[in-house]
Amino acid sequence: MKQRNLAIINPDAIKMGVAGAIISRWEIEGFKIVALKVEHLTQKQAEGFYAVHRHKPFFKGLTKFMSSGPCVVAVLEGEDVIRRYRQLMGATNPEKAAKGTLRKKYGVQTRRNAVHGSDSPETARFEISYFFNFLEIVH
Repeated sequence: MKQRNLAIINPDAIKMGVAGAIISRWEIEGFKIVALKVEHLTQKQAEGFYAVHRHKPFFKGLTKFMSSGPCVVAVLEGEDVIRRYRQLMGATNPEKAAKGTLRKKYGVQTRRNAVHGSDSPETARFEISYFFNFLEIVH
């Protein structure tokens, strides 16, 4: 089933200069990029994006980190893209991520793990609409 997924290259990966390598992996894996842009989130924008985690202990650190520098946001399209992209990302903790995954290769620690991806079709719809309007996505 063809799906869309939001993918983010986090500020830590941008600072390391590996955004191009990550985008290349998306293409090698067969994901079609149907929207792409660079954003520098404000603290308030990061809090809105991660509002579902508002009551969790990591919320403040996560939103501070995600607003610490620019990130690349993209919409990836493909067959079963949500599951496949989560597999490519690897475990949240880079130390526990499988060899060859983006987080194993580029992640520094659990909260500085290089990339983000939606975890379900419902989450993907919300996350995509948070960053992109209809005209910004190739249809």
